[in-house]
Amino acid sequence: MLDKREPIIVEFPLRGEWLSPNTPGTKIPSHGTNKLGTRYAYDFIQVDWKRKGWPAYRGSLLQYLLLGIPINEYYCWGREVYAPCDGVVVQAKDGYEERERTNFISDLSNANKNAHHFNPQKDDVRSVAGNYIIMECGENVYAAVVHLQTGSVRVTVGQNVKKGEVIGKVGHSGNSFAPHLHFQLMDSSDIATAKGLPCAFKQYEVFQNGEWQAISNSIPTAKDRIRFHNQAIETIV
Repeated sequence: MLDKREPIIVEFPLRGEWLSPNTPGTKIPSHGTNKLGTRYAYDFIQVDWKRKGWPAYRGSLLQYLLLGIPINEYYCWGREVYAPCDGVVVQAKDGYEERERTNFISDLSNANKNAHHFNPQKDDVRSVAGNYIIMECGENVYAAVVHLQTGSVRVTVGQNVKKGEVIGKVGHSGNSFAPHLHFQLMDSSDIATAKGLPCAFKQYEVFQNGEWQAISNSIPTAKDRIRFHNQAIETIV
């Protein structure tokens, strides 16, 4: 840990293999800012571990730089997102359109614009978060899954959800540089004013020295090849 605060333990919100390029296991603030509750936030993508540079899409680097990549060519786009805790849905926003393809220049410009000029008093938080779900997981503890696929939100406000239930799908809505899942814990249900809370995952695996190693109550780094599978739920519920 790079911070003295004790992390809150939650279930990993995805299944299969993932990489976290932005994680509090490598730096805090993980996204370079404390705004919008992102101090301890994670980003998760899927990559091709066999290709040079671990690309997150099926096309070539040249295609990405010049023409962009259709979002359905990203490995993680449309993957199911799971509730990280037992809790109540306090916000569930859908219908915010995704850009149909990534484009290096425009996406970088959009990310910089939102990072430096977003005004929580007058701007729509969905311009940053896109489609999102916020769950109350405990007293003053709220989990947010952000940038979800348009039309994928499966829960409604007031709904009681059990950890491990499918609640949405990974998308590219809002201030998203490429399809990915943004996950964070906060002390408020209002993303615009919330402060981030540190969290760790109850169980997952890391690929080390040619084999998968079980990890408990820990935080992945930006270099870790991590996975979590359905059968693991039986050991943590």
